Amino acid sequence: MSLPARRFPVLRTLSCKSFHTSASTKALGALAQPKAEQISKNWKGTSATGGSTKNFIGGEFVESKSAEWIDVHDPSTQTVLTRVPQTTDSEFKEAVDAASQAFKTWSRTSVLTRQRFVFELQHLLRQNADDIAHSIVLEQGKTLADAHGDLLRGLQVAETAAAVTSTLLGDKIEVSKDMDTYVRKVPLGVCASIAPFNFPAMIPLWTIPMAAVTGNTLILKPSERDPGAAMIIAELCQKAGLPPGVLNVVHGGVPTVNAICDDPAIRAISFVGGDKAGKHIYDRGTQNGKRVQANMGAKNHAILMPDANKNLAINSIIGAAFGAAGQRCMAISVAVIVGDTSVWLPTLIERAQALQVNGGFEKGADIGPLISPFAKDRVTSLIASAEKDGGKILLDGRNVKTPEKYPYGNFVGPTIIQGGTNMQCYQQEIFGPALVVLQADTLDDAIEIINNNKYGNGAAIFTQSGATARRFETEVNAGQLGINVPIPVPLPMFAWSGNKGSVLGDIGFYGKSGINFYTQNKTTTSLWKAEDAVGNRASVNMPTHH
Repeated sequence: MSLPARRFPVLRTLSCKSFHTSASTKALGALAQPKAEQISKNWKGTSATGGSTKNFIGGEFVESKSAEWIDVHDPSTQTVLTRVPQTTDSEFKEAVDAASQAFKTWSRTSVLTRQRFVFELQHLLRQNADDIAHSIVLEQGKTLADAHGDLLRGLQVAETAAAVTSTLLGDKIEVSKDMDTYVRKVPLGVCASIAPFNFPAMIPLWTIPMAAVTGNTLILKPSERDPGAAMIIAELCQKAGLPPGVLNVVHGGVPTVNAICDDPAIRAISFVGGDKAGKHIYDRGTQNGKRVQANMGAKNHAILMPDANKNLAINSIIGAAFGAAGQRCMAISVAVIVGDTSVWLPTLIERAQALQVNGGFEKGADIGPLISPFAKDRVTSLIASAEKDGGKILLDGRNVKTPEKYPYGNFVGPTIIQGGTNMQCYQQEIFGPALVVLQADTLDDAIEIINNNKYGNGAAIFTQSGATARRFETEVNAGQLGINVPIPVPLPMFAWSGNKGSVLGDIGFYGKSGINFYTQNKTTTSLWKAEDAVGNRASVNMPTHH
């Protein structure tokens, strides 16, 4: 089964000569260069100045012996930052073996020790936030502020995972005289996490803390397009006291994904990415007896009611549609205007036009480049399809004025398209800075549009009517709803709850669902008759160890 190039680009073998030649044809900007040098100097597993990205196996950063390598480019300049190996079969097996061996001891480590690890990790993540954010800007293209946000949302999962001493509590009841039944949540074993390019810090941090505190070991495969943040996080996990083999990082495209799906030692797979890859991983993984959670494509709508707070609504839509260059699975990519569109469109266009498209390190940058030239071509092609399908391009970002210092950047400016649900650019996830505007006569019509869409990650409404909000909340079929909130992603004490075509698997990410995903129930029934008790007086001294 073929997988989408958006997530798994075709691998290619690079000679040292071709690699260094391509690296020398472009140069990083003046703001980016010192950040790249600092990352290369400070971190063992990654490079931002043309070196290689390492595997992390059994607590060691190991140079791959692969013959196949993937160039990672700065999306603003096309400078080659690093090269990523297609992890070999033997290297992958070493990672799984290391995780399997580590599980024997880590699963029996006290919950307090595992909790202490995440305490230390969240401290180190904050301490090294700048380097992680710089790596994200360099490899993924986000603005610096957005890169820090990427890390923050992952950091919140780590902080919430520290509550494991409460969230891992089991159940117990005396079912008969002197007979107890109790349920414990025990770890699964070796688990795997396959991360996307659009959140290179957040998604690894959705999985590493949750897997570790519950007593599992983890094989992480970052996106081959921007693995730097994950490699920094892996080193911080080591510094936080995670024993060798509990976390292992491997790289590559389809072969590595298939190895994860097929290896019998791996019990569960967590995936975030595109539809085709998600369906492939879910089908192949579950057929091999694995537990799989897969978050895939999305088409998130926001309803604009006539009574909405106009300023709040427009600013919210602009931020949610165009932030991260639209490369978010929770981006608002459709605005459904109930009633007269002319009340909204001029201001939407005006404020979108005011956004600054620039390199991620530049002061005042609102929108950075897309991840790759392929992504840019795909987005501009979908924008172009609007007029063929009867839509109108009210604001066209395809020919956005490129900053002079970034002539090779993958930039697309904010785009606003008006039309109907028949348009290809409505039916497909654009994954770029493009907002489709639909018109509905009534609230019921707007809700029907959302419910007819195959995706169900999220939806929002802007209104000042409690009754309208209640109707929306009750009748809309999407998993995460916002009322005057554009991106209603739940904080980690709750759980990710997308639905419909956006999700495969029935156990969500992080929160209570995350605990359930990484554990299995073990039920014990015991009988100890009180009249059989024998022995000496019990000690009354407080224990001094655990």
